[in-house]
Amino acid sequence: MNKLADIGLIGLAVMGENLVLNMASKGFRVAVFNRSASKVDDFLAGRAKGKNIRGTHSIEELTSLLERPRKVMLMIKAGSAVDEMIETLIPYLEPGDIIIDGGNTHFPDTNRRTAYVESKGLLYVGTGVSGGEEGALLGPSIMPGGSNKAWLYVKPIFQAIAAKMSDGTACCDWVGENGAGHFVKMVHNGIEYGDMQLITEAYQVMRDLLHLSANEMHLIFQEWNKGDLDSYLIEITRDILAYKDSDGTPLIDKILDTAGQKGTGKWTGVAALDLGIPLTLIGEAVFSRCLSAIKQERVDASSVLHGPVPTFKGNKKEFLNDLKDALYASKIVSYAQGYALMKAAAHEYGWDLNYGGIALMWRGGCIIRSAFLGRIKEAFENNSSINNLLLDPFFRDKIEKAQKGWRNVVATAATNGIPTPAISSALGYYDGYRCEKLPANLLQAQRDYFGAHTYERTDRPRGEFFHTNWTGRGGTTSSTTYNV
Repeated sequence: MNKLADIGLIGLAVMGENLVLNMASKGFRVAVFNRSASKVDDFLAGRAKGKNIRGTHSIEELTSLLERPRKVMLMIKAGSAVDEMIETLIPYLEPGDIIIDGGNTHFPDTNRRTAYVESKGLLYVGTGVSGGEEGALLGPSIMPGGSNKAWLYVKPIFQAIAAKMSDGTACCDWVGENGAGHFVKMVHNGIEYGDMQLITEAYQVMRDLLHLSANEMHLIFQEWNKGDLDSYLIEITRDILAYKDSDGTPLIDKILDTAGQKGTGKWTGVAALDLGIPLTLIGEAVFSRCLSAIKQERVDASSVLHGPVPTFKGNKKEFLNDLKDALYASKIVSYAQGYALMKAAAHEYGWDLNYGGIALMWRGGCIIRSAFLGRIKEAFENNSSINNLLLDPFFRDKIEKAQKGWRNVVATAATNGIPTPAISSALGYYDGYRCEKLPANLLQAQRDYFGAHTYERTDRPRGEFFHTNWTGRGGTTSSTTYNV
């Protein structure tokens, strides 16, 4: 390979290695570097052998082999390692060259790095890449943001390697300036947490209340994957429940019930708190993983804390239909909350997000890919300024039809002591969102009573604030009005 490479990639872990192979398979020339030189050599002698991939053993060598403007993609651990690599790269780059961070980076870091790299005369792209190992190799969902001028140069590569819809549309488009791409990827991951938690709650209801076997549940998820719930996560749940261990028994029954996490779900929850968006379902999904992690505490508690013995006496087939409705309705709420968060972030950071386009980017390649996302795209095509997906006629109708079963599942699970935190919080959000008058009037009176925080009145225009001397011992001075 004598010609200069189209792109350089640093970091040959699972995602990096597979992205390189994907790029090469689409006709791009790729130069690679890894901090451990042996990893480069092993890759060239193995999966990359005979392909349009060139190995390097230094940053200087890597950058010398790239076409201008140079495009260097980092697939390394998020955090300080990215900052260190940027500093290492800068002396070998020229004005207009592009640094791309394809890791799971927290969006404020991308905001900061975009400004810093641009101050050096370079361009910066922070891009979310979703789809796991298989997606990276065969076509991921790619969510780029950062320096707008960089899009012209990275677009041909990114859209070529991205997953494609049936009409050939790439699951990749420009998201927005600075950290917009990584923010959208963060929300994607938060929704992923929510989807997974909802599915596991449905699984626990089937297992502990209906006492279904792994194979029976496999068949149910197989059926669910043919309708409204058709998605990658339902599909893999179907397959997991059918998988047998070496002794012929279901492997799922031998996996310890402690879940790990890498932090992106937590970031989504923190961003929601910062922006004042009620992201209740994803918050419950994160906390459920935290609760699962304290395994020994739960084991100890199970011997001293008692509840009802799960007993189901109804019609299992009818209840499974209710459970399906509850799962679907809760999924609608999760996405409604996620999109509300993106709209708030767009307003806060000045991003012009294409919400229907984001649904399209998530429609293929990524972990949350599903038929459901096509409906979200249609919702924003019908009304680009819609405040909440629950108000879209399609989703409004779906929840109306699912509501009876949804409520039955939440009530039955609570009566039988089966935890359904995400499904229950979704219903709580729905009821709160549709409630014309919440009890926050009492809450605000309490705040004014103990802290003179003031309140607004129903018989006065919005924006006028009042304070009452509730005890007769206070003065007329009130606290400054502010929102966190």
